[in-house]
Amino acid sequence: MHNDALYYPSASRRMATFGKRGMVATSQPIAAQVGITMLQQGGNAIDAAIATAAALTVVEPTSNGIGSDAFAIVWVDGKLHGLNASGPAPQAATIEALESLGHDTMPNHGLLPVTVPGAPAAWAALSERFGKLPFADLLAPAIALAEEGFAVTPVIHQMWEDAFHNYATYPDAAFKPWFDTFAPKGRAPRPGELWSSPGHAKSLSAIAVTKAEAFYRGELAEAIDAFSREHGGLIRKEDLAAYQPEWVDPISVRYQGHDIWEIPPNGSGMIVLQALGMLERLDPCPGDAVETLHRRIEATKLAYMDGFKHITERSEMVPTTEQMLDDAYLKARAALIGEHAVDPAHGNPLQGGTVYLATADDDGNMVSFIQSNFKGFGSGMVVPGTGISLQNRGWSFSLDPEHANALAPGKRTYHTIIPGFITKDDQAVGPFGVMGGYMQPQGQVQVVTSMIEDQLNPQAALDMPRWKWTTGRTVEVEADFPNHLALALARRGHKIVKVADSISFGRGQIILRDPVTGVLQGGTEPRTDGAVLPL
Repeated sequence: MHNDALYYPSASRRMATFGKRGMVATSQPIAAQVGITMLQQGGNAIDAAIATAAALTVVEPTSNGIGSDAFAIVWVDGKLHGLNASGPAPQAATIEALESLGHDTMPNHGLLPVTVPGAPAAWAALSERFGKLPFADLLAPAIALAEEGFAVTPVIHQMWEDAFHNYATYPDAAFKPWFDTFAPKGRAPRPGELWSSPGHAKSLSAIAVTKAEAFYRGELAEAIDAFSREHGGLIRKEDLAAYQPEWVDPISVRYQGHDIWEIPPNGSGMIVLQALGMLERLDPCPGDAVETLHRRIEATKLAYMDGFKHITERSEMVPTTEQMLDDAYLKARAALIGEHAVDPAHGNPLQGGTVYLATADDDGNMVSFIQSNFKGFGSGMVVPGTGISLQNRGWSFSLDPEHANALAPGKRTYHTIIPGFITKDDQAVGPFGVMGGYMQPQGQVQVVTSMIEDQLNPQAALDMPRWKWTTGRTVEVEADFPNHLALALARRGHKIVKVADSISFGRGQIILRDPVTGVLQGGTEPRTDGAVLPL
């Protein structure tokens, strides 16, 4: 029987998922099953998150891989812990070096935008501090998937095919290993077609046995170094050997009686907190759907402009996180939100292709975890024979030496991937996240406001038609975005553009815990091949 796995003439509907003993929500059903298996084997939410993340490098290589960065927010024993596993620019990566190679902006593909990957170190650090099961056991399912292959899902096929055509425009021999690994038949794998990667399995095995030491100070580091040298890259084994992920204290704002938590800069979670902080400081407008939506868009725009202007390494930010979240500053920014759309500008606080997963266990532990190659498969650089697809996170750096996010050796760039977490009255409500590059902060604003202010369940919050601010007064909306709201926003000065394909509007996962019964309620993204599985 022949059919089109991407053709759905009738709208489908799914209910929120409930569970008691544990839950895993992510963008690939197989990966969610891997996480649930860890809980069934006596592991905790942290073990489930690590195993799921490793499996996602195999079953969703279009968005993440062994060469990714990662962030996590972990709730354990009544306290939140943050992990920043984003990697810095290589020591050889200077503005002068890029300019000498003929670049006036950071390239998006090739070896030059490659930064030190942090994901393997994140898995090892989380396991060491909070895990219950042996680290090697957590990676075993991902290794088996890479060896035996998996059936490619519809949305992954779509993203894979886009990447195939993008990388095919490059004649550089450095791109050949990508095609050898991810397009061995001379094309992207089709929905339902099996794809495997023995090199990927071998690399995961080395990481499992050495607790990621092989990646940073062993055979995989040597392979990355050799490939980079051969093709004119800047990353070296010394850059990998020097890397350690950073434990951080999450930052938060109060919104509608809840505390919304994010990882501090260099992550862009600050944008979410600023937008929600502005909305919190506006007078209520109950029942006015147009005004509510207009305010959310305007607050998000203003927060983005501050983020683009100021966010970089926290130690190098001139306005501090405290200044950017200062009550008086957020009130002043909120006051800029009027009846009509504006062309946003940044303020001055000094005046005074990502995967996301959520896990929970029966002991109350919860994890919000995200990892990404940045743009799709990343740089298009695959280390031969390893399955390691290197990220292109360095693309976010500026080559303007006066810019806050200017490229510098050993510096971590502005980062789009952001795990979120909600608490209330010092108790965990749950992890949430929306992946998708620069869509992530505004996607988070939309699901948080939908759940807390509009009182939607997590699945309904994820199902809501989304909007995406792009620039100036331009706002893209999904094809099923209500036309009466689109017209009302247009009358307020927004330039509304309807987009047929929903893949650019983010892909989220949510798990919430009832504070009285402990029952878990989850939602998964309808815009991808997602699954939320209870235990």
